[in-house]
Amino acid sequence: MLAIIGGSGLTRLANLEVTRRQVVRTPHGEPSGALTFGRIRGREVVFLARHGYGHTIPPHEVNYCANIWALHSQKVKDVVSVASVGGIRPDLAPGTLAVPHQIIDYTHGRRATFFTRANHSVTHIDFTHPYCEALRQRLLRAAAAAGEAVTAGGVYAATQGPRLETAAEIDRLERDGADMVGMTGMPEAALARELGLCYAAIAVVVNHAAGRGGSTGGIRLEDIGAISQAAMERLRNILDQVVMLDDG
Repeated sequence: MLAIIGGSGLTRLANLEVTRRQVVRTPHGEPSGALTFGRIRGREVVFLARHGYGHTIPPHEVNYCANIWALHSQKVKDVVSVASVGGIRPDLAPGTLAVPHQIIDYTHGRRATFFTRANHSVTHIDFTHPYCEALRQRLLRAAAAAGEAVTAGGVYAATQGPRLETAAEIDRLERDGADMVGMTGMPEAALARELGLCYAAIAVVVNHAAGRGGSTGGIRLEDIGAISQAAMERLRNILDQVVMLDDG
């Protein structure tokens, strides 16, 4: 079964025919909300709003462990993460959709593993390629089938939040090789890897990063909503196709 984790701008799926909602208890605390089960084009899907259905949970307070555990407990195999980002690279202008292929983690103080000393011996995972390539390719094929342009690849910088970055910090991220910046990519991707889930992300560029393009003098937060809404319509078209490309 496919799971979709919605970020800012996607607290519900308009194209999801809801069949039931389920509160899931986990050993890691409460998820961001009940899991919403339903169908898109006849295919079973489960949806979770990362920031809560009222968008009340800031990125540094999301219980990523509980969210990923809850999905895993429902026999989910594939997870598509939707995340709003700022574009660092010049071609990643507001309204662009991208399927990143790499992550740099700048977060701190977040619980970032299921493998605690209390219940596991020392455990390492390979994280050379943080996203599941099979699901990345499925997203790209879905975009092509939907007739929606997406950028194939990009390095996602995960910052702590909830504040946006300074222009100097964006300069640093660019020197480090980052193409886009968001606040929720980690530890979500690593936790999915620990539980053996096939996880990939589709990033919605909602603003130029600080000091770039239209954000040279500051980020106009009042403009983000309209950009996000328009991009989310395109995203829903892609998700319609993702479920039809179910690889089993």
